Amino acid sequence: MKLRFLLLSLFFAATMFAQNGTVTGTILDKEFNNEPLPFANIVIKGTKQGTSTDENGKYSISLKPGNYTLVIGYLGYETKEIPFTIKANEKKIINHTLEASGVQLADIEIIQVVSKEKESALLQEQQKAVEIKQSIGAEEISKKGIGDVAAAVAKTSGISKQEGSSDIFVRGLGDRYNSTTMNGLPLPSNNPSTKNMSLDVFSTDIVEYIGIDKTFNYKNYGDFAGANVDIVSKTYKGSGMIEVGSGMNVNSNAISQNKFYLQDGPNFHGFSNQPIPNNPLNGYNFTTSWDKQGATPVGSAFYLRGGDSYSVGSNGKLSFFLNASFDNNYNYKEGARRGGVSTQAIAARDFFRQSYEYNTSSNAMANINYKINSNHNIKWNSMYINSSSQKHEEFRGIIDVFDAPGNGYLSRSTFERTSLLINQLLGNHTLSNRINFDWGISYNMMTNVIPDRMQNTFVPLDNNNPNSPLIVSDLNQSDNHRFFQEMTDDEIAGNFTLSYKFGKTADDTYKGKFIAGYSARYKEINFDATQFNFDILEPNVNLPIIDLNNIDGFFNQNGIDLGYYRISTFRGNLSNPNALNPQNYNGQQIISAGFGAIEYQFTPKLFVIAGFRSEFIIQDIFYSTSLKTGKKLTDTMEYLPSLTAKYEVSEKQNIKIAASKTYTLPQFKERAPFLFEEVGQSYFGNENLYNSTDYNFDLKWEMFPKNGEVISFTGFGKYIQNPINQVTVASATNDISWVNSGERAIGLGIEGEWRKSIISRENNTTGEKTNLGFGINVSYLHTTQDLDTEKVINENPGISVAFTNQDSRLSGASDLLVNSDISFNKEFKNDKSLTATLTGGYFSDRIYALGVTGKGDLVDSEVITLDFILKYNISKNIGFGFSARNLTDPTIERTQDIQNVVVDSYKKGRNFSFSMKYSF
Repeated sequence: MKLRFLLLSLFFAATMFAQNGTVTGTILDKEFNNEPLPFANIVIKGTKQGTSTDENGKYSISLKPGNYTLVIGYLGYETKEIPFTIKANEKKIINHTLEASGVQLADIEIIQVVSKEKESALLQEQQKAVEIKQSIGAEEISKKGIGDVAAAVAKTSGISKQEGSSDIFVRGLGDRYNSTTMNGLPLPSNNPSTKNMSLDVFSTDIVEYIGIDKTFNYKNYGDFAGANVDIVSKTYKGSGMIEVGSGMNVNSNAISQNKFYLQDGPNFHGFSNQPIPNNPLNGYNFTTSWDKQGATPVGSAFYLRGGDSYSVGSNGKLSFFLNASFDNNYNYKEGARRGGVSTQAIAARDFFRQSYEYNTSSNAMANINYKINSNHNIKWNSMYINSSSQKHEEFRGIIDVFDAPGNGYLSRSTFERTSLLINQLLGNHTLSNRINFDWGISYNMMTNVIPDRMQNTFVPLDNNNPNSPLIVSDLNQSDNHRFFQEMTDDEIAGNFTLSYKFGKTADDTYKGKFIAGYSARYKEINFDATQFNFDILEPNVNLPIIDLNNIDGFFNQNGIDLGYYRISTFRGNLSNPNALNPQNYNGQQIISAGFGAIEYQFTPKLFVIAGFRSEFIIQDIFYSTSLKTGKKLTDTMEYLPSLTAKYEVSEKQNIKIAASKTYTLPQFKERAPFLFEEVGQSYFGNENLYNSTDYNFDLKWEMFPKNGEVISFTGFGKYIQNPINQVTVASATNDISWVNSGERAIGLGIEGEWRKSIISRENNTTGEKTNLGFGINVSYLHTTQDLDTEKVINENPGISVAFTNQDSRLSGASDLLVNSDISFNKEFKNDKSLTATLTGGYFSDRIYALGVTGKGDLVDSEVITLDFILKYNISKNIGFGFSARNLTDPTIERTQDIQNVVVDSYKKGRNFSFSMKYSF
């Protein structure tokens, strides 16, 4: 009897379940070429049943027979209620095409315009994601007047940019701990001193949005502990468009100079590459002048962009986007520059520095997106970037405290150019309702050159009279030189990911997904450098007086004929047949990785991603330099687990957790025994460096009070075994190198973010809109690391250090970071609009370099910045912009702690720009 009752109950339940119907459909966006709309909210009115559209804009809900109202809303736009009736076993399809104007079409229409360029859309994606992530889109970038990707990233919580360099610090972790990608594929470095591409070479014109992952994702390479910055290039959506724009800019410091100087040789557009002359050791054959040249310090900008899209067949779409731009700027700074400060607070070098800078950036991008149908999409992306930096610096003062008493003169003119060609092909394929296949391949070519860097050093004729006339210094054969450097970095990379959905539910969704994939990258790097030293042969008393406005009057063929100097390289002069062989190091890096993960929804509120990645790493380096010749071959295997989970406290609140293991590789420059010489400081690599191991943990609470708003707090921790640090080596010249400085480093911190809409009004009669909002993010960080002198000496034969302290904060880590903005937007009739934004930033003191032998740490002082941006569109076609940046113009200061000596001090000046655009 019990068995019959059980069977009858099961039959009745199955019958009732089979009588359910399903409402399903796809939401598209007409304003963006009928692209699928992800993350739209679909709710059955009066019930708790609901869902969101997936990445393909699709939704599905299982319902009992009856009459219902479908409620559709998204990102603060007008909510749409759609009545419908469903029968038993019926599959009701309701497809919607969204239109900005709100005109009702033959079927049901929803008022929506959505793109990942929009700030609100990215917040919606952040809310839905299981991972802990942040994004900044083109809309927010434009609103804040941000011109490059580096500045955009620095506006997010826990991230700061180091003054005077391209380094980005994430939660106190610098360049070595971060990674950069474009569309998920790796980018090369454009500088032998850094691991990552300088983000300021990427104009925000080509960006759809920037994704910032501060937690490790199994799809990313494991050389990570700070953040992965992914630049997603713009894909054109909409009808045909051509836009042209121009602008000008000035720096208050630069424009106030009576004369602005640069070096001879480089051209206005930044595409110069001065070659080494023929027979450089056999007579004077250099064609560029040693003498500085005048320039007018007014910057300019120009861009041209366009895009269009076409239907291909009944289901296909073909779109393209083209962008070309050029901009430049001038800067000037002056102030104290000191080096070699002793424990008695005496500076071996004490200068007043003047620095004139000219920077250019040229960008060209083309991409084609072919949507074959709703299941298959292929995208080709190609980009060329040429960036240049020209700097003329003059130093006056004490060149060496043990020599002349002062009034020495040193000048250095450096032109650096980077060209980067990026080629990518990407595909997304839905093979079935359960199976997706995504892939991407890239080939990148980077060239970085320093062609014809010039340096001169002059000292007083009378050592006892600092005001006596200047003559050429003969203290060191490299005091007067020309330097040529070229670095190439070619890389092939690929990502391949297959996913399979499982655990099908009654409403045709899936609880789980299995992911498996493979990624690989092959990198070849070549670095060559040749320095031509003008070695002074005559005693000082026989050298002519130098005219600083006519240095060519000494360094010419006549100077060689008179026996004043000879030209040589580090390998020797003309008598050595190998003298012109450059110093070089060459390397290859191969990373082959397999990964897998399971994503599963355990309950309606709990989502978990468990991932695992294994990487086999080969990093080989071969070198022939002034220090030594040799090679270093290394290979390692890394096993990298990760776990991410999200618990939905409510529809508007999430708790997220992430834990992972990663590693940190030494960079080629840090392992190559090559002597990099700067003014007053030299660096060399250490081939005995090895990987650090990183353990990462994050816990985040986030709430989304209204669409476009967020409040969040994140607690995080980092534990790093065998951290790598830059240290001063105990030697006569106090050179800097890199070592695994201790057993461990620890970082603990908390981040908070708040974005709030203060005013959001719309006039239903005129259609005018008024919005006022603000955002603020704050990060507090505590770091500590042990410094082990004995460990360093034992692991690095020939290198000796003596740390001043036994423990220290992490270099580059500010205890407190704050970024904030307030923005006003007014949309008038006739396509007129006004946007005004005020942004501010603050970072507290941070260590630049660790102290040794009783000397204090070098510490960068706190900085407060303030920017104002104004944009006004007078019609649909014409717009104007104005910006005023660095309004506080703080003193940038670096101090040697304990001795309390300022070693670097300057002001950057205020920057003002004006722009206009016209759209066809």
